[in-house]
Amino acid sequence: MDKIFKTILLDINDGVARLKLNRPEKHNAFNAEMIAELTAAFTLLDEQQSLRLVILSGNGPSFSAGADLNYMKKIAGFGYEENLLDAQKLAGLFKTVKNCKVPVMAIVHGAVFGGANGLSAACDIVLAHEATIFAFSEVKLGITPATISPFVIARCGEAAARELMLTGRKFTASEAYRFLLVNQVFQSQNQEELISTYIRQLLSSGPMALKACKTLIQKVTEPHEEKTEILNFTTKQIAELRASEEGQEGLAAFFDKRKPNWIP
Repeated sequence: MDKIFKTILLDINDGVARLKLNRPEKHNAFNAEMIAELTAAFTLLDEQQSLRLVILSGNGPSFSAGADLNYMKKIAGFGYEENLLDAQKLAGLFKTVKNCKVPVMAIVHGAVFGGANGLSAACDIVLAHEATIFAFSEVKLGITPATISPFVIARCGEAAARELMLTGRKFTASEAYRFLLVNQVFQSQNQEELISTYIRQLLSSGPMALKACKTLIQKVTEPHEEKTEILNFTTKQIAELRASEEGQEGLAAFFDKRKPNWIP
């Protein structure tokens, strides 16, 4: 693989791909380039016949703080059609990650906000540092976590989604574990041991059996017709809300560092 990326790092060794979000000065916040590069990277990885595992993490102080501010400002000026295309690209990334032929393990730390929850939820296994802070803060901006919702709700279920998405509150790694958004919470001193344990477990399984097992889970839990209909609904909803009066007010208030007009 000779693909050069600007916003991510990719290394493959002995069948294990280590993919890192690499905008540390921006807390690995998403922009259009990172979304495109992540999608391209997972597409390329799926073509590697000897690949057995992907480990996804983030450089710097956070896994990902969600959408980049400049990217959000650009989105705020989009109309419905542009917003729909943008949402479809993000949904396409999550779908590509979830459909990866081999297991994908995310290691998260720092901040996991907004769209970053969709990225981690699309992975098979999620390990979180004990100090990690999570949030679905979209409703605070007058929009919804629409694009990430099919992937997040598939992982944590309806009850957890109702609390976390409706309140938009920040929550801890231990809460994320309780809500099934992460598989294990680790401390700094046992991080490498835990990661190594998972790597050994996954690499000791039959490579073809693991791929078949991923296909099995996908087929049983997400019939294709239903999934397509859901993704169409969610991308349309976020496009409509971003272009709506309330969505525009919420984003403007965020950038102006003021309360939106719906707060007394």
